[in-house]
Amino acid sequence: MNAIEAINLTKRFGDFTAVDSISFAVAKGEIFGFLGANGAGKTTAMRMLCGLSQPTSGQGFVAGYDIAKQSEEVKRHIGYMSQKFSLYEDLKVWENMRLFAGIYGVPDKQIMPKIDKTLSELGLMAEKNTLVKELPLGWKQKLAFSVAIFHEPQIVFLDEPTGGVDPITRRQFWEMIYEASKRGITIFVTTHYMDEAEYCHRVSIMVDGRIDALDTPRNLRTQFQVTTMDEVFQKLARKATRLDL
Repeated sequence: MNAIEAINLTKRFGDFTAVDSISFAVAKGEIFGFLGANGAGKTTAMRMLCGLSQPTSGQGFVAGYDIAKQSEEVKRHIGYMSQKFSLYEDLKVWENMRLFAGIYGVPDKQIMPKIDKTLSELGLMAEKNTLVKELPLGWKQKLAFSVAIFHEPQIVFLDEPTGGVDPITRRQFWEMIYEASKRGITIFVTTHYMDEAEYCHRVSIMVDGRIDALDTPRNLRTQFQVTTMDEVFQKLARKATRLDL
């Protein structure tokens, strides 16, 4: 069974079609890059897959659950991280972890030992009682990712997770992504950094609501006869005609 499957998934707002009959599947443990020019509709598509927005037509399945009929089950079996980190700035590091662990349904007796284990692995044990707003940006991102997968979800959705940090921190973040993938967690990630697209097992590129390309980075470079994913993206993005959705 695929971790994620979309079949002619469509979202309309009145006469406007934001997501236009997209179909794709993501395997368990796969790192799937979901890219798109401004206005591509990737944010709208991600909201449907996360159970936050009802599709107009078509079908979608996440962790085996129907996104239209079983949205609450979908939410229970995924993790989510956005560029805004989804952390509470005025709570301490451990308090954030404790809060989200409770929301995700982690058994009480497991929470504190797992918090200590996670902070130790991150090298953040000394910051356990630090307010999140006092952490450097890169540390916040690592913490937010750890919180998103604290409950060992089948799938984690990452929406522009490395925005604004330096290349070294981005590389470290991707090491965490690969480690989660090795544990069987499926990674669904959007990014504007085309060097990060190279790290994905497969990449889809949306333009104006449709998927215009989907393959491995190597195959896409070959198909478009270029040497980088940035060049692939630029060739497709030139066709875009609308603002981000």
